[in-house]
Amino acid sequence: MKKVLIAFFALISVHSFSQSPVSARLSSGFDLGMAYSNDHYNPSIAYYQLLNVGERKLFSLGWTMRLGAFYGDNLNFYTAPARLTRGKTGFAALSSPLLVQNIDTVRYDYVTMTSLNVGLRAQINLGRVEFGASADLLGLTLGKWRTGRYRSSTGAIRIDSLTTRPFEGSNVFQRSHPSRVNVRLLGDNDLGTLSTEVYARFHLTQRFALKAGYQWLTTETTMARRDVIADNNRFRHRAGLYYLALTLPIFY
Repeated sequence: MKKVLIAFFALISVHSFSQSPVSARLSSGFDLGMAYSNDHYNPSIAYYQLLNVGERKLFSLGWTMRLGAFYGDNLNFYTAPARLTRGKTGFAALSSPLLVQNIDTVRYDYVTMTSLNVGLRAQINLGRVEFGASADLLGLTLGKWRTGRYRSSTGAIRIDSLTTRPFEGSNVFQRSHPSRVNVRLLGDNDLGTLSTEVYARFHLTQRFALKAGYQWLTTETTMARRDVIADNNRFRHRAGLYYLALTLPIFY
């Protein structure tokens, strides 16, 4: 993770200082923030670069790179793949009802993971006040192995080529790690840890701004031993968090 951090800040430094200070159509900066709800903590640092559209610069579109750490206590993760949760994949899964009978649960006392994602951001500029939204699209997640309590009425694990055992007794406790790859595919088709946010920002000066918003955060774990009945080892947790940040503009 240290190598990822070094590469991240090196990329931002080179890119930022290569910009011309007179480039009036660009705005960029850093958001240093914390998202929180009961038993969920998500500190993050994000770099953004936006292109102001039109002479009035009322709208801005651009990209963002977000490095976030997630800490959760006493959380339930649920069956993740759309083929199980909705019975369909792709766009058809977006409008299909939840199949409760296919949902298994993994309970964690404590979960941690660190993700680096690239995404899109759109913004409305009203002088000192800005309103916007951003969404992670693609990234990677790292984190420690954790042991969760597997709850399944029908699931089983493979002991050897001829033997399977249900998730009962000693088999209830299963090790897992954060899912490595993050990809935005919409709804239950998504993979990994992804964040979507809406926000409002107020510029105190040209160098400092306060940002407040709301995040929808999805985190995901992969079990070491696959459920051979459902053919699944991915579990997902979704949460809504309040978000507060200090923005340090580079170009404004």
